Amino acid sequence: MEHNWKSIKEALNSTCQEVLRLKKHHHKEWISIETLNKIKEMKNKKTAINNSRTRTEGVKAQAEYIEANKQVKKIIRADKKKHVEELATTAEKAAREGNLKQLYDTTKKLAGKYSKPERPVKDKVGRVITEIQEQRNRWVEYFEELLNKLASMDPPDIEAAHTHLPIDVNPPTTEEIRMAVRQIKNGKAAGPDNIPAEALNQTSKYLQACFTFYSKRFGKRNKCRWTGKKGTSSRFQRKEI
Repeated sequence: MEHNWKSIKEALNSTCQEVLRLKKHHHKEWISIETLNKIKEMKNKKTAINNSRTRTEGVKAQAEYIEANKQVKKIIRADKKKHVEELATTAEKAAREGNLKQLYDTTKKLAGKYSKPERPVKDKVGRVITEIQEQRNRWVEYFEELLNKLASMDPPDIEAAHTHLPIDVNPPTTEEIRMAVRQIKNGKAAGPDNIPAEALNQTSKYLQACFTFYSKRFGKRNKCRWTGKKGTSSRFQRKEI
């Protein structure tokens, strides 16, 4: 099953790469080359976690990834601070020289996107708390009361079901596979196989035949094993196939 799916995955990926080309990544203008290299190293350490075969290797790789992630966040903050200071210097210079266009463009970059103001933190009687430390203490108090409630003295008496639920455990039918593929929406993030939804929709008849054959060959649904983990962004451009 795994070998056959690998062949299908490689065929779809190679076709998408040939027809659509790989998507170009545009990084922020203020991120330095050193930071990009650190990000690449961090991604490699993340891959090492997924490829670890023993628990010891996994724990070690996880620790290295956490440390690399901290370093990346630290240097990104430094890059952004440096960029903001440069923009502020440019805005001051434009204001002194009377260059209103450059002043407006620079101020717009500094302001960034509009975001809604945060909701105020209030105490138990409804008074607004303005001090940062008092707000933190209020959050601690709120969650302590929320999560440390006493168990109910009169728990609900829920009877067990008298009959088994009518759950179909037979291999999926051709119609079920067709409907499942049709329900995949275009533009959504691809899975770990990096197959975009558009490719699955355009090859629905082929996939329908493959999945029907393999599901009947390998038995019930819960016997089939897939390698899917977490969804990741597709590396192919969004284009009509």
